[in-house]
Amino acid sequence: MVAAALKSFVGILVAGLLLMAGAQAEPGRDLKPLIQELFPKATRIEDKLADYPVYPVYQLSELLGYAYESNGITNLTGYSGKPINLLVGINTEGYFAGVQVLDHHEPVFLHGLGEEPLFGFVDQYAGRSMTEHIVVNSKKAGTDSGGANGVVYFDGVTSATISVIIINDTILSSALKVARNKLEAFAQAPAARPKPDLYEPLNWQQLLDRGYVKHWRLSIEEAESIIGTSLDTYPEVPEPEPGEAFTDVYYAYVSAPMIGRNLLGDKAFNRLKDNLKPGEQMLAIMSNGLFTHVPDDFRPGTVPGRLLMEQGELVVELRDMNRLDSETRLVADGMPDFEKANLFKVGGSGGFNPGAKAQLKMSLELPKNHLVIDRASFSTDLELVQELFEPVEAAAPVEFGRAPAWVGLWQDRWLQIAILLVSLTVLTVFFARQRYFSRYPKLVHRFRWGFLFFTLFFIGFYAQGQLSVVNIFTLFLSIYDGFEIGVFLLDPVIFILWTYTFISLFIWGRGLFCGWLCPFGALQEMASWLGKKLKIKQRKVPENWHRRLIKLKYVILLGLVGTSFYSLTLAEQLSEVEPFKTSITLFFWRYWPFVVYAVGLLVVGMFVHKFFCRYLCPLGAGLAVLGKLRLFSWLERVKLCGSPCQLCKNKCEINAIRTDGRIDYDECIQCLECVVILRDDTQCVDKLIKKKQQRRGQILATNVG
Repeated sequence: MVAAALKSFVGILVAGLLLMAGAQAEPGRDLKPLIQELFPKATRIEDKLADYPVYPVYQLSELLGYAYESNGITNLTGYSGKPINLLVGINTEGYFAGVQVLDHHEPVFLHGLGEEPLFGFVDQYAGRSMTEHIVVNSKKAGTDSGGANGVVYFDGVTSATISVIIINDTILSSALKVARNKLEAFAQAPAARPKPDLYEPLNWQQLLDRGYVKHWRLSIEEAESIIGTSLDTYPEVPEPEPGEAFTDVYYAYVSAPMIGRNLLGDKAFNRLKDNLKPGEQMLAIMSNGLFTHVPDDFRPGTVPGRLLMEQGELVVELRDMNRLDSETRLVADGMPDFEKANLFKVGGSGGFNPGAKAQLKMSLELPKNHLVIDRASFSTDLELVQELFEPVEAAAPVEFGRAPAWVGLWQDRWLQIAILLVSLTVLTVFFARQRYFSRYPKLVHRFRWGFLFFTLFFIGFYAQGQLSVVNIFTLFLSIYDGFEIGVFLLDPVIFILWTYTFISLFIWGRGLFCGWLCPFGALQEMASWLGKKLKIKQRKVPENWHRRLIKLKYVILLGLVGTSFYSLTLAEQLSEVEPFKTSITLFFWRYWPFVVYAVGLLVVGMFVHKFFCRYLCPLGAGLAVLGKLRLFSWLERVKLCGSPCQLCKNKCEINAIRTDGRIDYDECIQCLECVVILRDDTQCVDKLIKKKQQRRGQILATNVG
């Protein structure tokens, strides 16, 4: 059975290697034919400019736009740990002529989904404007709201969310840099920053009089004029109070000490300023009226749906800081009460330059009935008082860039993160108190199976938290090329699991992950359980063969890590020895050889308990190596274990207990079965002997008495 499984594995792996081929850019490749595809009307494509790495594209003497390789402009790292190189074309009006993929190492496309979904994703950029705020969101894709509030939703790629978000970030950030450098309409005004020492105490009215706090009031009549009809047309719009404004908005650039210290007080201002990252800025917005700047159901910490800022024809993201509370309040003397007040971080793909003009826009949806919805947009110029700012010298530029890609990913997946952290806390408490809980065998068994189901369905299938040896490639290559933690923060679930696993290795060894947190490991346990229920005869690998075969996974690990330094693409192909991508990431929806291999391992696991984990898993081998540094050998043994008692060994399906009773921590998955046996006075020989001795003592004492 073992020989047949190994033969099947090798055959499928070879077939997979022959079938997998990723599109890679050739060194020194002539890009002009590809640029011609992006600009079909082009009659002349010039060589790359010496002063800036772009290719000017002409139709006769008319400049059509520019093409460039994204690696020459920005160097964002992909999920694989290597940059994704794209050929991007933009025309002179700031529209994307198109995007083509030149080179990438994203394993989910190269060796999983195939590259067609990737090509389909980048095709969405053709014809879109850089002034639109492009967001990757499959749930809203197709509901193009660019005309209403500047937001356009692109269809992502299931199972490749992180990769396409990185690609989106790469395209937008590089296009912005090219546009600001080469397109006149997007040229930036000289950068400015608030003067750090400019301050004098001012009350609310003085802030207004000096223009430090801006006021935008839109009357009912003005709003109806812009909408083109009376508000009575819309049944959901409440009747305005006498003299009530349509919207009455006050806003202030809080990052300037002159404004921030007066509005927030010194203590709160300094605390918020210290918590900001370089380039992040704050804007306070307060409002009253029939329509405030955020609706009543606005969720703190998110982007306001009806409020938007634009600068230089680019959308500037506003994100609520969720900081106004009992400790942080707006405290300017004489300030009126407001229905809504928020502190926003200012950022987005365009950043924000307080030294340049901008616009504040409010977009509303006004339903006439359940079928017809009118959309209206209102705007005002946002021009800050320049005496508050000083120019940024060219020798020390300040980048007003967008937040790193991982920040949005963590915010979007906050619920998954919270559930995962709670579950890891529960698991830690269970392991820390295992001696207590092991007194209750039914509780241990139920908890273990409940957690395995949670691991498979939540961590694995839903949150896509399957760790892989590919993550180890990324870590080693990142250390080799210059460590960048942002690469690892792109997937919060994977990052948290790796952090937890790494820490637990030094406490309990590899078993905590392999036995409790590995989705494919949980799937194998379920396959083994099913095999027993179907009354399939369980095969035990002979001890001498078992000791030889467990070394195979270390050979595989060494080969994969060594290959990754020679060729990352080849290492990713060889890593298909792991069936994780096929089974967990792609739900077995893949080219048939991969599916046969993954299903074959599960079928073998119905005969030989956790066959893949024990003999083939390179990830388990890597964790076992680090697990040798654990601080505790915490699984209790007693004097009779192994001599003569072999009960725990015979019941250990993973064969991690040696004949002499010692625990092989390199192989142990810490199912806690042996711990339960040691606590059970109906199973443990040591407990039975002590129990008999105690009874004899009681009998003797009774007879003597």
